[in-house]
Amino acid sequence: MNVEVEVSIKASKPAIWAAISDIEHATKIIRGIEKIEIVNKPANGLIGLRWRETRILFGKPATAEKWITDAVENEYYQTRAESDGFIFLSTTRIEEQEGQQGAMRLISVHDSQPQTWMTKLMVIPMRLFFKGVAKKALMQDLIDIKTAVERA
Repeated sequence: MNVEVEVSIKASKPAIWAAISDIEHATKIIRGIEKIEIVNKPANGLIGLRWRETRILFGKPATAEKWITDAVENEYYQTRAESDGFIFLSTTRIEEQEGQQGAMRLISVHDSQPQTWMTKLMVIPMRLFFKGVAKKALMQDLIDIKTAVERA
């Protein structure tokens, strides 16, 4: 199940990158994140950064351990998480917005990949219900980032 959202931000790539790559302090920008606990911090760069992220989902705290698998500074990073028979792959990237001077596109793409026969069956109702919920939450994350970056 793929979900993709994007927003336009009037800021530089480095300013947006600074906001999205500061995982340790994400709770100060993204209101949907309740808690971040760093598990592993690489000596330099983002690749290998591993953290536990707690959000409120359906009224209950839900914690997922995520890690960065690939990154190019000021362009994108990719994360992976595994839980309950799913692999969750995410990419957050910054692109220049054509036709708008000084504006960038911040894009978030999430792919939920079922790994067991049971989770493959679960994907059918997820497409109907969860996809909309996920899209709304991801869009709110991007709006929170946009607000923080444009305010700075």
